[in-house]
Amino acid sequence: MQRRQFLASFGAASAWPFLANAQQLPVVGFLSGRSVASDAHLVQAFRDGLSEATYADGRNVTIEFRWAEGNLQRLDALAAELVARKPAVIFAGAVDARIRALNKQLSAFPVVFATGGDPVSLGLAASLARPGGHATGATVISATLWPKRLELLRDLIGQTGVVAVLVNPNNATTDPATKSIEAAAKNVGQRIILVNATAEKDFEAAFAKIADERANGLIVADDAIFQNGREKLVDLARRQAIPAIYGRREFPSSDGLMSYGASTPDQYRQSGLYVGRILAGAKPGELPFLQPTKFETVINLKTAKALGITVPKILLTFADEVIE
Repeated sequence: MQRRQFLASFGAASAWPFLANAQQLPVVGFLSGRSVASDAHLVQAFRDGLSEATYADGRNVTIEFRWAEGNLQRLDALAAELVARKPAVIFAGAVDARIRALNKQLSAFPVVFATGGDPVSLGLAASLARPGGHATGATVISATLWPKRLELLRDLIGQTGVVAVLVNPNNATTDPATKSIEAAAKNVGQRIILVNATAEKDFEAAFAKIADERANGLIVADDAIFQNGREKLVDLARRQAIPAIYGRREFPSSDGLMSYGASTPDQYRQSGLYVGRILAGAKPGELPFLQPTKFETVINLKTAKALGITVPKILLTFADEVIE
């Protein structure tokens, strides 16, 4: 179900020339492939960043939200709705499955992307330091994190025959990430298999394939579909008794085994700050794409115990958070 938020009050007008009426509050479009139910904490982080730039929803800016609810084919239509509102700036997160098309669709507006891909290879920027166009943002470049996830999973469960990697083949970050983990697996003699899922309805079949391949461990890729369906993924991993590592702390918080990745709330806070800077007159093409400085490892000991896994002390020391 589509959720919309329309808030307006008197305040400062945007410095950008996209408003027909300079007395209106500047509109910030917020486009996400996920849902408000899964991302309420990320919305707050975005608002916090916006506040650092002295902007607040309903006071001197209006935020209009569009949520794809995991149905990423809806993103183009939702983006068109925001374009019709003539926003001063658009934030787009969890849209990597459609990011190239969206970048073209939104090219008349300043856009701040929160992405897991390489902005240069995706065509968002001429370079990370100086994007040069209408877009900037915060990137994780998640392909660089997959080898570490493989390492942590092997440290946790020991040598293992087969590790499955659950991916969405439609995600623009999947191909470089796949190449990265295949190279890492080859270096340590680890056999991996790729298992595809493009929608939540594919999860049962994906886990059936994982069982058929007798995989001993699972790596779940970063994707809006997986984030939205994290409770079902965690439940399937539990029922199949397969140790799994994820990219975001929300998974072990929902009884998943382990996660390793950049701080998503920090990425959204940075994005909110950039939106504020653009509202104040900064040009997105002159704002470098931000890269993460904080990475988190979270382990759920209760889930490890249920799986019969004794977590090595060195991993417990390494972890940023241990859920008892």
